[in-house]
Amino acid sequence: MSSTAAQVSRKIAKSVLSRETPEGAGAIVRRSIGTPQLRNFTPFLMLDHFNVGEGGSFKHEDFMGHAGTINAGDLQFMTAGKGILHAEMPVRGPGLPNPKGLQLWVDLPKAKRMIDASYQELKSSEIPSAHPTSNTTIKVISGTAQGNASEGSVTSPIKPPGGCWIFDVTFTAKGEQIFQAIPPGWNAFAYTLEGQTLIGGDSSLTKPTDPFYTVVLTSAEGEQGVGLKSVSDGSRLVLIAGEPLDQEIVQHGPFVMDTQQGIRQAFQDFQMGVNGFEKARGWQSEIGKPLRGA
Repeated sequence: MSSTAAQVSRKIAKSVLSRETPEGAGAIVRRSIGTPQLRNFTPFLMLDHFNVGEGGSFKHEDFMGHAGTINAGDLQFMTAGKGILHAEMPVRGPGLPNPKGLQLWVDLPKAKRMIDASYQELKSSEIPSAHPTSNTTIKVISGTAQGNASEGSVTSPIKPPGGCWIFDVTFTAKGEQIFQAIPPGWNAFAYTLEGQTLIGGDSSLTKPTDPFYTVVLTSAEGEQGVGLKSVSDGSRLVLIAGEPLDQEIVQHGPFVMDTQQGIRQAFQDFQMGVNGFEKARGWQSEIGKPLRGA
């Protein structure tokens, strides 16, 4: 919906540039959430913006028998729960777009940390979109966004185990202005991908944000959402909000628990192949065969 005087926008509390870092076999990663400057921002654990280089897509599979291919614009929403072993591998080919993407880790509420692992997947064409202005598209990955008069509220079929809204916002022309509602009390941030955007309302005190910045938003009483305004043609960002979790976080490698004992138990379960890791015993991915020389 368009910004009005009655709407009170969140403001920028912190803005941090995500710098490129080589990682793995030829991958370049910009780490956002999870760096020393952006830790302890519940419920978010990590956000990586990756670029594998050379055209292609991603194949994936896990020890539960799920397998598929992620192409440009597709979404994979994985709940690790009590445990999952999975593999991802870029598949390169001529004329295909470079495998770029975002990977977000979100903490589960303590009561749901030991639920069964699961997947929710959507092809690009299946992700619902809202169009609050003629030159604005919001891909509603999770949560609800307000579209135009004919669209009304647009809600994603993706239902995270904890409260989490994710929007992919693209402005095709400069000067477009929207206001996206965010549940009160939730933590929220934006990660800028292309162009320049005014975040936090159209104010003379607000400077445009360039690409690859993580912008943490305030969460004061009475702030109903965030105002966004494009300063350049083709500006794009993701807006992410989550319900804070009042719980301890102990993270080691791929495991996230609330105590050191819980982490030790998770490693033991993995090594012994129990408590969710039964199918991990001897499992090897098909897509990893070329790397193993199989």
